[in-house]
Amino acid sequence: MTSKQEEKQYGITVKKNKDFSEWFSQVLIKTDMIDIRYNVQGFIVHKPWSMKIIKEIYKLFERELENSGHEPVLFPLVIPEENFEKEKEHVEGFKPEVFWITEAGDERLERRLALRPTSETAFYSMYSLWVQSWRDLPLKLYQSVSVYRYEKHTRPFIRGREFLWIEAHDVFRSHEEALQQVYEDMRNSKKVIYEKLGIPFIFLKRPQWDKFAGALDTYAADTLMPDGRVLQISSTHDLGQNFAKAFGITFVDQKGEKRYVWQTCYGPGIWRIVAALIAVHGDDRGLVLPFDVAPIQIIIIPIYYTEEDKKNILDKCYNLEKELRDRGFRVKVDAREDRTPGWKFNEWELKGIPLRFEIGKKELEKGIITVFRRDLLKRERISEEKIYEYLKDVPGRIIENLRSRAEKIFKEGIVVVRSREEVIENIKKGKIIKMPFCDKEECAEDMREATEGGKVRGTEIEEERASGLKCAWCGKEAKKWVYVAKSY
Repeated sequence: MTSKQEEKQYGITVKKNKDFSEWFSQVLIKTDMIDIRYNVQGFIVHKPWSMKIIKEIYKLFERELENSGHEPVLFPLVIPEENFEKEKEHVEGFKPEVFWITEAGDERLERRLALRPTSETAFYSMYSLWVQSWRDLPLKLYQSVSVYRYEKHTRPFIRGREFLWIEAHDVFRSHEEALQQVYEDMRNSKKVIYEKLGIPFIFLKRPQWDKFAGALDTYAADTLMPDGRVLQISSTHDLGQNFAKAFGITFVDQKGEKRYVWQTCYGPGIWRIVAALIAVHGDDRGLVLPFDVAPIQIIIIPIYYTEEDKKNILDKCYNLEKELRDRGFRVKVDAREDRTPGWKFNEWELKGIPLRFEIGKKELEKGIITVFRRDLLKRERISEEKIYEYLKDVPGRIIENLRSRAEKIFKEGIVVVRSREEVIENIKKGKIIKMPFCDKEECAEDMREATEGGKVRGTEIEEERASGLKCAWCGKEAKKWVYVAKSY
C-alpha cells in the first residue's frame, strides 16, 4: 500500500455537511478520542486525547466557579432511595432513568441505592445539617463528576448512560439572591463556552412542561449542530423552596425567625460541550481545537533528507520545544522516523492541533519558522526573533476566528416564521425557528408530532410578548415568541 493510500484510509472519508452522523463517528474513532468496544451498551472508554481536552474544559469552568465564590466538594456516588422519595416531582422525573444497586456480595441490600443521575437529593440531605443560621449563607458548592442514567438511545458525547459534567448547588436567604445566581451561572457559561471555546448558543427559559423536575424555572443553553438539531450544553435552575421544604433546609434569620432557604443548581454539560466543540469547529480534515483546550498546542515537525542535516534540525527542534515548554506551552516534537512529514501533517491536522511549526534546512538557514494555522489552513513564515511576540497574540486570533465563523452559521440557522407551512418547511431544513406561540402545551405537542420532533425550546430570558399576533401553529391568539427546533 502506498503512503498516499494509507493517508487517505487514515483520514476522514466523508464530508461533514453531507453525512454529519458518519463524520462525527469517524472523528471520534480516527482521532483516538474514545473506544466504543467496552461491552456494556451506552458506556465508552475515554482515551487520552479526549480526556486531556476534557480536563482543560473542566479547568476553565472550575476557575470561573471558584472566582465567583464556589468551593469544590465530592459527594458519594450512591444515593439512598429514601432521599429521592422526599421531593415528589423530582422522583417522578428521574426514577425511570435510575440505575439501582440491590445486592452487595452475596447479600441483598435492605434498601436500594441509586447511582447518581443528578445530585440534588444527595447534597440537600446534608445541607439540612449544615445550614442552621443566616451566617451559614450563601452556601455555594460544586463537584466535577460522572452521572448515570438509563438512556434508551445513546451516542458518545451526546447522550450516554455515563457522562461527565459539573454540578453546582447553591443556597441563599432570599429569592432575589437566588435569581442573581441564575444570571451569574449564565455569565459563567458565556465566559467559557462562548468566549473561551467559541461555541455560540442561546439561553432560553424552558416552558413549564419541560423544566427540570422539582424546579420553579429552568434556563438552558442550546447550540446548533451541523445536522440541524440543537444540543443542550448547559442549564441552570431556580429551585425556589421546593427542595428546602422537602429536606427541611432552614435557617434562623437576623431577627431570630426560622425560614426556608432559596436554592439554585447549575450544570455545565462537559460531555455535550465536547460534542459541540467537535461538531461546530471541526471540518472535513477532522478536529479544529481552540488553543486553550488543545492537548498539544504546538506540534514541531522536523524535515530533513540527509544525515548531515538531521542533527542540526533535530537540535533546533528540541531546543525550541524546551523554550516553549518553559514558557507554559503544551508542545511536542514529532521525530518519528517511520512516518513521512506529509503523514505527520495529516495526522496532527486530524487531531486538531492549533499550530504546526515546520523546521527544515531552509528554516535553519534563514532563521525562520514556517507556521501552519489549523483554523485557517494557511502557512506563514515567522522570524525566530518574533516567534514569541507572534505566540502572544495568535491564541486570541484563533478563538476569535473560530467564534465569528461559528456565530455566522448559528445566526443563519435561526429563522423567524409566522405560519404553519413555514414552521414545517424550516424544521425540515434543520433550522431553529422563532415564532409567535399560544403557550399551550397541547399545541406544542401537536407541533412536535407533526414535525417529527420540532420541540418548543422556550423563550428568551427577557420574555418577548407577541401582542396582536396569531400562533404560527394553531392560529389562536399568541402570547409570546418562542424558539422551536429538533433536538437530541
